[in-house]
Amino acid sequence: MNNIVYGHGDGFLTRNEQRLFPIGFYEHPAEDDALRDMAEAGVNLVRCGNTDTLDQAQAHGMMGWVPLGLQAGATPEFQEHIRTLAGHPALAVWEGPDEIVWGFTAYSGLWKQDQMAVFPNKGEWWMQTPLAIEYSEERAADIMPKMREAIEFIRSVDPHNRQIWINEARDSDLKFVRQYIDVVDITGCDDYPIRAESRPAIRVADATDRWRQVGKGRPVWMVLQGFTWSDLDDGDTDITAFPTFAESRLMAYACITHGARGILYWGSSYMKSDGKEAFRKSLYALTSELAALQPFLTAPVEPYVTARLIDDGRTDISAPVSMRGVSITARRTGRDWLIVLVNEDEQAYLGVEVDGLGALNGTEFVELYGEEKTTVSDGSFATRIRPFEVKLFATHRKWETDRREGREFAE
Repeated sequence: MNNIVYGHGDGFLTRNEQRLFPIGFYEHPAEDDALRDMAEAGVNLVRCGNTDTLDQAQAHGMMGWVPLGLQAGATPEFQEHIRTLAGHPALAVWEGPDEIVWGFTAYSGLWKQDQMAVFPNKGEWWMQTPLAIEYSEERAADIMPKMREAIEFIRSVDPHNRQIWINEARDSDLKFVRQYIDVVDITGCDDYPIRAESRPAIRVADATDRWRQVGKGRPVWMVLQGFTWSDLDDGDTDITAFPTFAESRLMAYACITHGARGILYWGSSYMKSDGKEAFRKSLYALTSELAALQPFLTAPVEPYVTARLIDDGRTDISAPVSMRGVSITARRTGRDWLIVLVNEDEQAYLGVEVDGLGALNGTEFVELYGEEKTTVSDGSFATRIRPFEVKLFATHRKWETDRREGREFAE
């Protein structure tokens, strides 16, 4: 069977003529059993560095991406590396240098005094001092032409026209990213908001929106938190703070309702804190849930289906500081429908009306992983939603995964 992976430039993957939403891990377990567990949990994309690791991923039905040092240009060594990998059937996507713009602008290594400091002050980049501007412009002038040269070489030899992806930091500079954005296919950022002192999980929705704008509409892959900050030994915190299952689920679906075309996890290879196995099970419960929805995640958004908040009439509560509201995405595959609702506020909404369903009058929706049932009437249905809750409504329970272990993880 031909299982070559190739790209269409829309951020999705294609294997055996099947469209796939990327569910990925930067971790590539060395142990065969661990790699099998990952694949069985619905993960379809892992970070690989050579043909051996691509072979291992392929043996478990997964695909791989390969990180590349594009900033060095199309050196002879680079060309040989690309030619070696380009024909591999498990190679799904090429990845450029991680957080390349962040590395010569706001990266902490540019000012930390225990390293070869470039900037004397921590806030040098954010203050936009002449030193910071001069240094970054010099680095960009050297890096950007070499990246373009390397990408041009890849395009010339890759027989399957695989997509090229570059992940950036959440706050990487717009001006510099725009200097390479027209030669890549997929953009996006990493965002790890769960710390001991604060847990603003919903901010990944804003990060997704930002990178859709930075990328001028290019597909966005979001890299989410697969660790606790105390695992990194960076002095930031010594308190274990893994995302709960509910927080991981909120982050994933908030990215999706805001248009992300892929979800990946970084940091799981660093886990050593107590609770790491329980947290891994919670991530696999989530990836399994996402994998069960694959046909919907690659389907077009039905833009006429909207969520409207109707005032619940309460007078005994203060108005929230900010009202983000409820985000929504509606998709269909064949006769089946999926509607995802994400409450982006820390208050409950007792009047949420899903509208635009006139063609589905009389159709029953069930809440996946919940007990609620509702029937479309006059083109809409009503529901309630708790603070930061995710609700999935589908026309059939067959879209649920059987994997439930880990869904109660709350540290």
